[in-house]
Amino acid sequence: MSILTVTGLSQQFVDKQLYTDANFQVNKEDHLGVVGQNGAGKSTLIKILTGQVTPDAGKIVWQKHLHVGYLDQYANLEPGQTIMAFLQTAFADLYAKADKVNQIYADYATNPDDELLSKAGTLQQELEAADFYNLDTRIETVASGLGLTALGLDHPVDQLSGGQRSKIILAKLLLEEPDMLLLDEPTNYLDKSHIEWLSDWLQEFAGAFIVISHDFDFLEQVTNAILDIEFATITKYTGSLHQAMRQKEANKETYMKAFNKQQAQIQKTEAYIRRFKAGTRSKSAKSREKQLAHMERLTPPGNRAKAKIVFPFIEQNSQVLLDVTDLSVGYDQPLLQPMNFTLSHDEVMALEGFNGVGKSTLLKTVLGKLPALGGTVEMAQNVVVGYFEQELRWDVPKQTPLQFMMAKYPAATQRTLRQVLSRTALTRENVDQPLTLLSGGEQSKVKLADLMMQTTNLLVMDEPTNHLDDDTKAALRQALIEYPGAVILVSHEEGFYDDSWVDRRVNIADLRVK
Repeated sequence: MSILTVTGLSQQFVDKQLYTDANFQVNKEDHLGVVGQNGAGKSTLIKILTGQVTPDAGKIVWQKHLHVGYLDQYANLEPGQTIMAFLQTAFADLYAKADKVNQIYADYATNPDDELLSKAGTLQQELEAADFYNLDTRIETVASGLGLTALGLDHPVDQLSGGQRSKIILAKLLLEEPDMLLLDEPTNYLDKSHIEWLSDWLQEFAGAFIVISHDFDFLEQVTNAILDIEFATITKYTGSLHQAMRQKEANKETYMKAFNKQQAQIQKTEAYIRRFKAGTRSKSAKSREKQLAHMERLTPPGNRAKAKIVFPFIEQNSQVLLDVTDLSVGYDQPLLQPMNFTLSHDEVMALEGFNGVGKSTLLKTVLGKLPALGGTVEMAQNVVVGYFEQELRWDVPKQTPLQFMMAKYPAATQRTLRQVLSRTALTRENVDQPLTLLSGGEQSKVKLADLMMQTTNLLVMDEPTNHLDDDTKAALRQALIEYPGAVILVSHEEGFYDDSWVDRRVNIADLRVK
C-alpha cells in the first residue's frame, strides 16, 4: 500500500536541473535509502516532501492522517533545558494527561465527586496502555544507544556541540515512533557503536522511512529499497543497496547496447540519405529521412565527474613531527586525562571514541587553536600543517568557491584555482554559486580543494568524510594512503580506514575524565 506518491516532479536549482518529470511511490513497508552524488538533490527532495521547498512542477500526495517524523537539525532547544527534559517532550501528550490526572485527584480532595474519579480512571487506563510508567526506561535506552548517557541526561541542551545537538534531536524523533521517518544523514555525528545501535533500531522499525546517507555500509544494513538520483532522473530499485547498484549497472549496460545500436542505425541511415537524396532512389531516401525525423532518440549517457585528489607534500628533516607531553584539554574542566604521544614523520594515526568525548578539542589544542589546560605540545621545525575542520563555517558565506580561493591564494591564477576545484568533482556551476547555496558535500569539496593548494607534511583531518559521496570518499582515501607525510585522522566511518594504511589507533574514550 502506498503512503506517498510523487508524480511529475521537476526541480531546477540555480542553473542545475535536479529532477525532470520524476515519479515514484513509497509503500508502508519501505525502508528506503536515497543515494546520489553531492549536489544531486537528495536533501532538496526531503525538503520538497516536508513542504519546505515548493517544486517547479509535480504532485506530492501523502496518505491521510499519516504521522511523519523529520530529523530537523534546527529544532528549538530551550536554554537551560536538560537533555532528559528535551527527550521527554517526545511524550508531551502523555505527560499532559498525567498532569491532568494529578489535578483531578487534587480537585477530588476538596470536591469528592464520582464523576472526577471516572475521568481519572479513563485517563489512567490510557496512560497504562501507552506504557507511560516505563517512559524513563525507554528514554534511557535510546539515549544510551546514541551515546547521550555519557554526557549525563542532566546536561543543559544549550551547552551541546553541533554533533551532540544532532544526536538529541535524532533521539527524540526515534522516541516519537512516527508512521514515517525522514532522516537526512543521521550517522554524520555517530560513532561505530551508535551507528550499529541505530542500524538495529531501524531494522526493527515497523513503519516506513526514507534515509539519506553516504555511509554505504549503513545503508546496506537498514534498507530494502533504494532511490537513486542521477542525471535529473529518480529511479527506485527494490532490494538492498548492493542489489540496487548491481541492477543499475545491468540497466546501464542494456541501455548502452540499445544506444550504440541506435547510433549505428542513425549513421547508416544518414549515409544512405546523403548518397541517394538527389539520385534515382530519392523517394526512398526522403522516406528514410522522415522516419529518422520521427525516431524517438535515446539520449547520450551521462558521465559522472570523479574526484582526483592529491595533497602536495614538502620534505622536512625531523623523524618526530609532534611531541605531546601531559597534555590536558578541555574548556573550564579537563575532558581527558593528561595525554602523552609522539607522531613520526610518515605515521598515520586514527583517533577513535564516541562523539563528544573530546577528539576535536584535542586536535584544536594540539594545533594551538584552543589553549591547553596543562602540559606541552612541541612541533618540529619546518612542520607545515594542513587542517580539515569538520564544521562547515565560512567567514564570508556569500562568496563563491572561486572567490574564496582567490581571496586566500591571490598569487594563483583563476585558471589554476578552477582546475583545483574541478579536481574535487565540483562543476562549473558549483564554483560560481554562493557557498551557502551548495550542499554539505559540495562545501566539503571546497575545503578539500583548499587543502590541495597547500604544500604540507602533516595533515590533520577531522571527520573529512561527513557529507561526501562514495566516489569522493574513495578518492580522498586513496589520496591519504599516497600522502608521504604524517596524518592524524578522525572519522566515525570505520570502513573509511583500516590497518592496511593506518599505523596506530588511539581510543580517546579510554582517557575520558569521568
